[in-house]
Amino acid sequence: MSTQTLAEMIAASFRELHEGSIVKGRILEIKPQVVLVDIGYKSEGAIPSNEFEDEDIQVGDEIEVLLEKLENDEGMVVLSKEKAAYKQNWEKIASVFRDGGLVKGKVKSVVKGGLMVNVGVEAFLPGSQIDIIPPKDLNEYVGKVFEFKIVKINDDRKNIVLSRREVIEAERAEQRQKFLEGVNPGDKVIGVVKNITDFGVFVDLNGMDGLLHITDMSWGRLNHPTELVGIGQRLEVQILEVNREKERVSLGLKQLQNNPWENIEGRYPVGQNVRGKVTKLVAYGAFCELEEGVEGLIHVSELSWTKRIARPSDVLTVGQEINAVVLGINKDERKISLGVRQLDTNPWDDIDVRYPIGTVITRPVRNLTAYGAFVELEEGIDGMIHVSDLSWTRKINHPSEMLKKGQEVEATVLGIDKANQRISLGMKQLDTDPWSVIDTRFKVGDVVKGKVAKIASFGAFVELEGDIDGLVHISQLSEDHVAKVKDIINVGDEVEARVIKVDKVERRIGLSVKAMNYSEADIQKESQAFEALRPSTDLVGLEQAFKFASEEWHPGE
Repeated sequence: MSTQTLAEMIAASFRELHEGSIVKGRILEIKPQVVLVDIGYKSEGAIPSNEFEDEDIQVGDEIEVLLEKLENDEGMVVLSKEKAAYKQNWEKIASVFRDGGLVKGKVKSVVKGGLMVNVGVEAFLPGSQIDIIPPKDLNEYVGKVFEFKIVKINDDRKNIVLSRREVIEAERAEQRQKFLEGVNPGDKVIGVVKNITDFGVFVDLNGMDGLLHITDMSWGRLNHPTELVGIGQRLEVQILEVNREKERVSLGLKQLQNNPWENIEGRYPVGQNVRGKVTKLVAYGAFCELEEGVEGLIHVSELSWTKRIARPSDVLTVGQEINAVVLGINKDERKISLGVRQLDTNPWDDIDVRYPIGTVITRPVRNLTAYGAFVELEEGIDGMIHVSDLSWTRKINHPSEMLKKGQEVEATVLGIDKANQRISLGMKQLDTDPWSVIDTRFKVGDVVKGKVAKIASFGAFVELEGDIDGLVHISQLSEDHVAKVKDIINVGDEVEARVIKVDKVERRIGLSVKAMNYSEADIQKESQAFEALRPSTDLVGLEQAFKFASEEWHPGE
């Protein structure tokens, strides 16, 4: 036996025991509240039973404990099993942090801003570091075990911050690199829809995000990707393009299906009658699906030969099945033009048979414009009476002076332009042009009576029998000098005058008030004087005179 005394051994043992150190001890007794442990000191230590909740312990078991105090007020050693484990785990965590390694931990609870995780010691996992996409419900993580990266340690405050997101991103980066090295255009791969935007879908290809553009989703027209796919959906797609430098992959879905536009001209030749379903209505027309992936456009102008259709929605509804005729195909742009009106005969084809030139019709006025009146011949087909074809004798500034909407009028067909779908009508042509026989009605020297219809600076217009106007030039009002026409005569006055000029070509009748008692010779002189006024700006044709009139006058006033 060693010469070392028991007292020396005990003293040596005491020297090895330091407060705050981890020592080995043996379980002496297990009580309901405490567990007594011998650490080879003069007195045993007591550890609360709840520190052994998850363990099956027996008397005689050897355990590691933290020596908190060599002696308390009662003379007992103060020990802690939990604090020993915490200290050992903290050192392990610090070592893992220094090496940049990963640590496993179990999520304990949800706290403000994230999760509390047990990695041997308590650690905080911020909400932004839980996953690549922040989760909606943090409770679904409680009780689960994950691997984490330690992003921050504070020795003084004993704080640890974790990240699961960085672990996932590192895994994805490795998977991405592996994927990019092994994939080529044309390959078929399986992916999961991760995100949906207006322009396409992002597909997760086992760590690699690929873009499936909306134009590569379907051969047909797609308004939005959600019409075809949903988040979380598994898809088989084809690799269209791989950019290894930028780590980008373009995907295609429609490329896995037969291209319906391949033999489009053969299946839908121009002129063929087809049947389809209306898929969309827009201001300029209607889209019609002929088969999956093939749509045609019916322009609003191709819906009817004669009906005035302002909006396609006035006559069509989405989902309606209709017949149409193929008008044209552009394979490169994947466009088909369709027409509905071509199913019926164009009423303009035989318009000249139904309304030959010279036909007299009685129809209602549909509309009035500044330049004429539109008369409805039949539904959708109008003829136009130009303002100049309303009257032989009256100067009409606007058709409303003679006509109103809805009024039945008699007119004759003057001309037909099939190409531009126009029909010219005339009202005055129903009567003989009074100016063609004017010289038989009015002769120089005749005495005429009439009412002053209009005053101009150069004279007065007098309405004669038969709706013919004659002009009394200012020089023909009186023997005396006249400064203003209104000094002598006014609108509405009854006037008696002599005819001094009849001009069939210029459509003018010259009148003279002062020549009432003139001889035939004197009248001839005045006639020549009137004729001499022609080149002068003092006298203009009847057509022009109205423009210079100082007073407005309308029939019936």
